[in-house]
Amino acid sequence: MPSAKSTRVQLRKNHQKQPLRTKARTFIARARRLIEEGDIEAATQASTAAIVALDKASQRGAIHSNNAARRKSRLLKSLNQAKSGQE
Repeated sequence: MPSAKSTRVQLRKNHQKQPLRTKARTFIARARRLIEEGDIEAATQASTAAIVALDKASQRGAIHSNNAARRKSRLLKSLNQAKSGQE
């Protein structure tokens, strides 16, 4: 069983990281919704905001850097497919 101090520290860190993870998920969901609706201009702006949120979460240790890179890659891939399909 972990010591009381390490438990307190971990809970405090999780409490600090949770808003970063939530913000990243929210921006990604908004960008995906706009891509599905076909609003490319708004989706581009939302994707940019999602990328910034993912980078901040990665820098501060809320998510792993590879996780952020994978999510950014998938988001941009779907955005580029929507852009090419619209033209």
